[in-house]
Amino acid sequence: MKFYKYHGAGNDFLIADGGGASIDLSAERISSLCDRHTGFGADGLMVLEESGDYDFRMRYYNSDGSGGMMCGNGGRCIVAFAADLGYKNFHFEAPDGPHEAELLSGEAAAFTNAARIVRLGMKNVSGAKPYYGDRSCDWFLDTGTRHLVRFVEDIDKLDVVGEGRPLRHDPRFAPVGVNVNFVKVNAPRDIVVRTYEKGVEDETLACGTGITASAMASWIAYRVAVSRADSSAGYNRSGEPVVVKEPKPVVCSVRARIAELNVTFTPSLILRPGERPEFSAVDVFLTGPAVFVGTAEC
Repeated sequence: MKFYKYHGAGNDFLIADGGGASIDLSAERISSLCDRHTGFGADGLMVLEESGDYDFRMRYYNSDGSGGMMCGNGGRCIVAFAADLGYKNFHFEAPDGPHEAELLSGEAAAFTNAARIVRLGMKNVSGAKPYYGDRSCDWFLDTGTRHLVRFVEDIDKLDVVGEGRPLRHDPRFAPVGVNVNFVKVNAPRDIVVRTYEKGVEDETLACGTGITASAMASWIAYRVAVSRADSSAGYNRSGEPVVVKEPKPVVCSVRARIAELNVTFTPSLILRPGERPEFSAVDVFLTGPAVFVGTAEC
């Protein structure tokens, strides 16, 4: 079997061309292939399959063999792989539903190490649940995969595994668990993100759905803080809901470990005294690099 290795902002994947054939891989086999010491090494594995309704189907697995979720960096990489195979359109099925993507970097020779910039349409998001702590508020969002977002100050020195693993296994998120994102806010639309990923059970160099969740949580936290400041100054003392919308899509610059990505979304937020904020986002896009690394056969 031949695998093609790609990475999106350092988040790396093995991809197989399923074509019209059925490729059956056990969790043990996937874990073995993705092992960085005894296998080819990767954060995940994907199979590009034929689809009756779309251009292709993306089948995704974490490095431990678990599946059933969306991967944003993986989505961009499988689009780059499809382009290298000769696909011209990129409307595809993924575990969380249909996605559409486009190449922004123009034409490139197939299977070269030049980065392709891929703009990937993500699922609309409905709901954001706050978890209040002693000194901060974490946010839970589902952007195709379940994510918890926690804001921190000194992100460079943070022990992501030591801090992230207990939260990943927190009983509040059982039995499925949750990915954990640590976010340093430089400005409301300029953030740094580090992620502990379940299924990999370690920090990865980037997580696309986590970056998307972090951008949204940063916007929510900023808008909630602004609303509270306005309320303390006498704004909306009647208790009527505060409806927050943006005149144009929000564009958030996100720095991962070795690359920068952009998240674009059109949000809506309803704030009612004493109630959970009602958040939604449409027209969600994740833009960043996807790079072919090489091939491997087994």
